[in-house]
Formats: sequence, C-alpha cells, structure tokens
Amino acid sequence: MRKGAKRKAASHEQEEKQVKASSSSQENLNNNNRKPAPKAKLAKTSKPQPEPEYFEDKRNLEDLWKAAFPVGTEWDQLDSVYQFNWNFSNLEDAFEEGGKLYGKKVYLFGCTEPQLVPYKGENKVICIPVIVAVESPFPPSDKIGINSVQREAEEIVPMKQMKMDWVPYIPLEKRDSQVDRLKSQIFILSCTQRRVALKQMKIDRLKKYEYCLPYFYQPLKEDELEQSTEVQIIFPAEQKPVFCEFDWELDELDEFTDKLIEADELDKDQKDAFKDFVKEKVREAKKANRQAREARRKALEEMSEETKAAFQNMRFYKFYPVHTPDTPDVSNVKAPFINRGYNVASSTGQMMPDILNFNILPKNLGGADSWT
Repeated sequence: MRKGAKRKAASHEQEEKQVKASSSSQENLNNNNRKPAPKAKLAKTSKPQPEPEYFEDKRNLEDLWKAAFPVGTEWDQLDSVYQFNWNFSNLEDAFEEGGKLYGKKVYLFGCTEPQLVPYKGENKVICIPVIVAVESPFPPSDKIGINSVQREAEEIVPMKQMKMDWVPYIPLEKRDSQVDRLKSQIFILSCTQRRVALKQMKIDRLKKYEYCLPYFYQPLKEDELEQSTEVQIIFPAEQKPVFCEFDWELDELDEFTDKLIEADELDKDQKDAFKDFVKEKVREAKKANRQAREARRKALEEMSEETKAAFQNMRFYKFYPVHTPDTPDVSNVKAPFINRGYNVASSTGQMMPDILNFNILPKNLGGADSWT
C-alpha cells in the first residue's frame, strides 16, 4: 500500500471515532437533560364541610328575670329554679313599644311558687320562678318583712340589713356604657349575700332569708293589721308549745282555755299562766294597732298631693314563664296572689293570661293588676 493511502485510512478511522464519541457525548447529555415523566397525581378526595352553626342573637332583656333576686326562696332550692331554660318573653315584650310597661319606671323582684305540674308525662313538684313588676315613680318600699309560722309577729327590717337593695338593670345593648350616665327606668331587687359564706352563717340568720317577703305599706288604705282582732299565740308549755289564734272580740278567754284543756292541748295546772300570757299578747296587739293608725294618720298629713297621686296610680304586674316544649306547663297553677303583703288581685284580665295585672291593695304585696 502506498504511504499516502495508509495515512488516509488512519485519518478516516480517527474521524469515525471522533464522530462516535461526539454522538455518545450528545446522547449522554440528552439523557441527563431529559426529565423523568411525572407520576400521575392521585385525585384529592374533598373532605365534607361541616354545616355552618347559627346562634340566635341575645335578646336585649333576656336575663332580666334572672337578675331579679327570688325573695324568700330557700338557698338550697336556688339551683333547681334555674334547671330549666324558662322563657319570660312576655316580660320582655311588656317593655317594648306598645307594651304595658313601655317607657314606665318599674321595680322588679322575683319569687318562687312550688307547684305540682306535668312534665314529660309525669307530675312533678317544680319551683316555678315568678316576676313581680311594680309600676311606680319611686321605690315601693325599702323594707323587708320576715315572717314564718314559728314567729309570733312579723318583723319589718330595712332591706340593707338583709343585704338587699333596688339597683338599676342595664339592658344588654347598653352594658358598654357608663352606668352613671344611663337614665335607667328598670330597677331590680338585688341581694349581695354570697352563697359561699352561708356555711359560716348562724342558722337563725340563714332562715331569715327563707322567711323574707317584699314589704309594702299603703298609707292611703287602712292596714289589715289595724283592724285585726286576732293574735297568734305560741305558749311555751312544759310538755309541748301551744299554737293557736285568739280573737279578743269573738273568743271568751275562760271558755277558750277550757276547750284547750279538754283537747289535751294544755295542762290544767297551766290554765292561769296561759290566760295571763294571752292577755299580754292582746295588750301588745292593741297597742300595735293604735301605733299603726297613728303612724298612717301622720304620714297622710305630711304627704304631698303628688305622692298621694303616685300611690293611687301604682300598679302591680305578675309574670309567669311562657310555656315552651322544654319547660313544664304552668298554665293551670297561675294565681293573682303575690304574697300576704301585696294582697289580692282586683282583675285577672283574660282567662289564664301570662301577665297578672293588679290594682294597688293594702300593706304588703298581695295581688297584682294583671298576671301572665
């Protein structure tokens, strides 16, 4: 072979190697730059969205009935009063435009009435909350009456002695305002006695709260005690106390005492002591009646015509809870009677209404101008 042919062949082989090397390098470069095929994405399963919760807006006077202290309720019964979600929308409506109490100055206190009522197919004794509203330009009283069957006479004490007082009620929409700038028209009877301190309280003091009754004195009408001729007798006999009522106009003392002895209520050898005891109680009662008449006469003489008009126009309203599916039905146990002091109803309005409305009557609160 010629020398030139060898060089030519060698050059050709060298070119082929370079081409192969270049192709291999490019192929490697392409392989390196080639991205792996993306994996197929799994379809996301959408989580079930919870249904939105809706909360009813709180009514402006929704807690008004709870704010009024239930006077005379036993401390250990207070929790049972609030075990149901009682509805007092009738009370709230009374303060709305067109309601009986709209734009009026009103004083509220609570009380409870234990009654046998149907609930979930059976009859149960339920402590029913009741609200009494007094429409008046001034507080109906700053006194509380304390009485029970064990007490010989009713004790009248200042409210503050029992840590009670009339305080303004602030509606929900105004609770961000300064209290002293509000011209409140609603006042509630409040009690600041802390329940946690009851364990250290003496029994007699503790029981006084259970015997409390809102006290109201009506100077324009003769007090029922001014004309009463009865006295409660609790004679401390040796065997057992003698409980009875003696009317000094209708009962003859000797005959009355002999009947107690015949009934084995009184020992014969205690007859004279019992008679002396009764005579003393009668003297005390007559003296109290005279003092009450004198106090009323003096109060009337010093009273302005404006105040007299206020007493004459004073009205009492008694509110029972409205029946709802989750509360006991109290429609058959409603009554116009408030308590011994605020007396009895003069009108009841419609049959079994939710608001009991009463005209003003003697002494304490006995009845209402209307009830519901």
